[in-house]
Amino acid sequence: MGILTRFYRSFFLSTRLYLALGVIIMAFVTAFFVPVLFQAAITALIVCSVVLLLDVALLYLPGRALQAERRMSDRFSNGDNNEVELLIRNGYTFPVQLEIVDELPFQFQLRNFSLKGSLKAKEEKLYKYQLRPVERGEYQFGNVQLYVRSAFGLVTRRYTEALERTVKVYPSFMQLRNYELFSIKHKLSEMGVHRKRVIGHSMEFDHIKEYTRGDDVRTLNWKATARRGTLMVNNFMEERSQQVYCVIDKGRTMKMPFDGLTLLDYAINATLVFSNVALGKGDKAGLVTFTGKQTEILAASSKKVQLNKILEQLYAQTTVWTESDVERLGVHLRASLSQRSLLIFFTNFESITSLQRQLPFLRQIAKYHLLLVVFFENTEIKKLNEKQVQDVEQIYIQVIAQKFAHEKKQIVRELAQYGIMSLLTTPEHLTVDVVNKYLELKSRMMA
Repeated sequence: MGILTRFYRSFFLSTRLYLALGVIIMAFVTAFFVPVLFQAAITALIVCSVVLLLDVALLYLPGRALQAERRMSDRFSNGDNNEVELLIRNGYTFPVQLEIVDELPFQFQLRNFSLKGSLKAKEEKLYKYQLRPVERGEYQFGNVQLYVRSAFGLVTRRYTEALERTVKVYPSFMQLRNYELFSIKHKLSEMGVHRKRVIGHSMEFDHIKEYTRGDDVRTLNWKATARRGTLMVNNFMEERSQQVYCVIDKGRTMKMPFDGLTLLDYAINATLVFSNVALGKGDKAGLVTFTGKQTEILAASSKKVQLNKILEQLYAQTTVWTESDVERLGVHLRASLSQRSLLIFFTNFESITSLQRQLPFLRQIAKYHLLLVVFFENTEIKKLNEKQVQDVEQIYIQVIAQKFAHEKKQIVRELAQYGIMSLLTTPEHLTVDVVNKYLELKSRMMA
């Protein structure tokens, strides 16, 4: 009974067989009016039956002649294309047509995903495809279904490969890997990262060298210049071992989506790359995440394991629907951070009113730390402002959009009025802009 059940579940009649039977039926109908065609219809039915039985024998007699193996990483990178490979082995002694249905995690919402191809006798072939997750967490892959047909194409046999597997989706470590690769190849400018020529401005003297264009004229050494007869400047070692914290707001303002990812995910991906840059500069990188009532702090460190700790802590972060409590955050930072640190504060303000609610608390934090507020430009509003208007309604919509865009710039000026640095950027350029701002601060002796 078990064998019959398995056969029934794996056995499918193809469209080609139904077409052939349709032609034979039409031949019998025609033979009713033209009796000469009756014998031809009988012959066609016998031939179709024999070919059908032969097709079934070819597909089922060799036993389990088709095998599949899924190859992929144990971890996926959020927001990036992650490659999945399917290795198919053909044990048949004849070529076959193949359709592969991989049971993907429900998060991708790909209900009609399939791969089609052909395999020669005893051939192995590798099929590749890419998946782009847009949320962190566990993704459950199911079985791989293989639908195989012979050259006759009257019957399809299904093979089910039990390849269930759970994959964890982490913050964009692939973006981090690409950044490191470009850094090794000295091609960071292609990503938009601009290296600063200034070696450093701390009080730790390094050496005297000849002046070159771009050196700070404030570091001219007049005594050495008089002795050598050419301009000489003092060089100082770059300031190191400073505490740098990425502070991530997990409130409702960070739920806004852009290209499938939330603003929180963009902030998390940028934090991972930025922390790696800060550690590479010799600074101590730390992490702070907060909501209305909860604040989590990962103490800054320059140890090699710190980046992995940051990655693990970022993996589990989620947004909430309540507004974050910046006042409570300031209290926690005052109690936990004993020395002045650079705080990269990822949040979002859509109006000047939302800033004014938080401004007193931001000013309080800026008294004890160097604060950089990073918030996001609304790209949809930017598109509306660039759109050609044709009627009164569109003019009205564009004026409202311009008002919101103006308020974003007003927020920057408002923060600057109280000595708080800010960075207004688009989600797609967040990582590069944050790294550039950090390098700028390092070169200006502020970080």
